[in-house]
Amino acid sequence: MTDLIIAVASAFWLGILTTVSPCPLATNIAAVSYVGRKVTSPWKVFLSGLLYTLGRTAVYVIIGVILVRILLAAVNLSFFLQNNVNKILGPILIIVGMVLVGLINFNISGFGQTKRLERWVDALGLGGAFLLGAVFALSFCPVSAALFFGSLIPIAVASGSVVIVPSAYGAATGLPVLAFAVLLAAGVKQMTPIFNKIIRYEVWIRRITGIVFILVGIYYCLIYIFRIYG
Repeated sequence: MTDLIIAVASAFWLGILTTVSPCPLATNIAAVSYVGRKVTSPWKVFLSGLLYTLGRTAVYVIIGVILVRILLAAVNLSFFLQNNVNKILGPILIIVGMVLVGLINFNISGFGQTKRLERWVDALGLGGAFLLGAVFALSFCPVSAALFFGSLIPIAVASGSVVIVPSAYGAATGLPVLAFAVLLAAGVKQMTPIFNKIIRYEVWIRRITGIVFILVGIYYCLIYIFRIYG
């Protein structure tokens, strides 16, 4: 039970870190603003943010569940992971940490293609917010891809949680979006300074998390690969 709690807490933190990263955060705010820009009712603006969040969360949960089930369903692979997941997790954490710190950079394209869907989503009204959230969730940025595929999936596999861990990650990605939907409903001018502060703090949060990932990864390598015990 303790391992599951730690896994859920880790997944939740990864979700928060994913959403406050500049690329996903800017995408989320742009999406909520786009969907809600023609809605005069603050309640409907909030509803559009909620639907967008649910769409984004649903995709993360579905992908996570599918990947974890596939990895755990393969008997030989499952046996291998159960015995070697800690060895694999060490190098993965180091690589993800290096991405978060900025030592490794790579580009993932695809966000521009989703722009073509905006007119169609606009025609769907509030119902299109759910679809837009699902589409944008598939447009992984480098940081979000590293956190989701490089950290969340291994944690879910290690904990044996098919639904709970991916759900915690998906729910966490929606919390900041809902907060900005509330701010958007209250007035766009109130959102700008808060957005700038989050971007400024996100850099340090991401770097600190990256350093922690690297240190934990090194620890895992020393303990489980090189068998160095304290």
